[in-house]
Amino acid sequence: MKKINLMSLIIPAYKQEKTIVRDLLRIKKALSAIRHKSEIIIVVDGKVDKTFEKAKKLASKNIKVVGYEQNHGKGYAIRYGIVRAKGDIVAFIDSGMDLNPSGISMFLEHFERYNADIVIGSKRHPVSKVTYPLDRKIISFLSQVFIRSLFGLNVRDTQVGMKFFRREVIRDVLPRLLVKKFAFDIEILVVSFHLGYKRIFEAPIELEFKFSGSLVSHNLPKAILKTFWDTLAIFYRLKILKYYDDRNKRKWKYDPDLNFKVNVG
Repeated sequence: MKKINLMSLIIPAYKQEKTIVRDLLRIKKALSAIRHKSEIIIVVDGKVDKTFEKAKKLASKNIKVVGYEQNHGKGYAIRYGIVRAKGDIVAFIDSGMDLNPSGISMFLEHFERYNADIVIGSKRHPVSKVTYPLDRKIISFLSQVFIRSLFGLNVRDTQVGMKFFRREVIRDVLPRLLVKKFAFDIEILVVSFHLGYKRIFEAPIELEFKFSGSLVSHNLPKAILKTFWDTLAIFYRLKILKYYDDRNKRKWKYDPDLNFKVNVG
């Protein structure tokens, strides 16, 4: 892989006024320890509390704080950040710090060592340190069996909120995506794999279950059901409609607020 000149890290945040400053300082400290230049893009997914105002106090040359009035979901927030990113590597991590950001350096090493297209965090990596309740483990396992049976995606964990992509992958995949909420992680991996970006590697993580920053924590049963239906919709678009194929480019739905055509290339 060619040299990494800049890594862009997107952080979607929703109702994080109590922890956003602490979380950003922790991420900033983790990035100061890596040997690559980096930028942070915080996307406030709905200005419903003081998250935006508090995050804005930490804005600088390398820390951008953006947002919008209405909540649209994690997928939308990440896409909103991606099109504003300048890095050779474009990544995202959930706010709330269930995930230890010190693992960022390991993800970048995986890119260089394996010439990866995508590196994703995995709770099932043998080196991962995970504090996770049994019910979540069961849900996660069943989810992965379901996803693998539908798409043949040979990864052990699609749902960890820490994923890194080569810019070329993002440029090719992003305009095709539709999911704005919880199945965004699944759609971006499935479409990437479908387009031939199969060098997907799993990296170890440190995770302590809190879900304080998760955008699904506010209504888990509803989120699970919505993710299930969205996953079936992805299958329908992929296998039946062939929506994601190049020949259907004219059908892709560009969101004017995200400026895909302007900023992704």
